[in-house]
Amino acid sequence: MIRDYLEDNADSGVQWDLGARTGELVVTLPGEKKLRTVVSMLVREHTTSVSAFVIRNPDENHEAFYRHLLRRNLRMPGLAYAIDSSGDVYVRGAVPTAAVDEAYLDRLFGVVLDAADTPFDDLLVLGFLTSMRKEWAWRISRGESTRNLDAFRHLLEDTAAP
Repeated sequence: MIRDYLEDNADSGVQWDLGARTGELVVTLPGEKKLRTVVSMLVREHTTSVSAFVIRNPDENHEAFYRHLLRRNLRMPGLAYAIDSSGDVYVRGAVPTAAVDEAYLDRLFGVVLDAADTPFDDLLVLGFLTSMRKEWAWRISRGESTRNLDAFRHLLEDTAAP
C-alpha cells in the first residue's frame, strides 16, 4: 500500500527508493526553503517509524536554536525533533503499522515536510549567522555569486563592507 501511494504521488515531486535495511523506504520530499527532505521510513510488523534529517549541529546560539525547535515540537502531531550524538537535528516518529493508510501518509509526509522546510531559514539564522556573514563577505570580495544567500540578503548586505 505504501509503495502504491508513493508511485501515485510521483507527479508531485515525491521520489522514493528501497533503503539498505529490510522494510526501509527512502522517500525524498521536495521543499521550498530546504530544497529536499530525505525521509527514512522503516516498516516493521508492528511499528512503522520515520526519520528525516533537518539540519546539522548549529555553530552558535544553541539555547535559542533548541528553544525554537522545542516550541515547534508542541505543534507536531506524532513527530518530534531529536538530535543524534553529533548534535545534528532530525524529526522522528513512530506509529502502529496497522494505522498506516493513504490519509495517514498524506498527514505524515506533510508534517515531516513542514518540520524540515518551514523553520529552515530561521534555524540557519539562529545557528549559522556568523558563518553566513563570513561566506557573504568572501563571495562579495571575490565577485562570486551570492544567489544561495539571497534569502538572507537583508541580514548580510551591511556586513560586506570592511
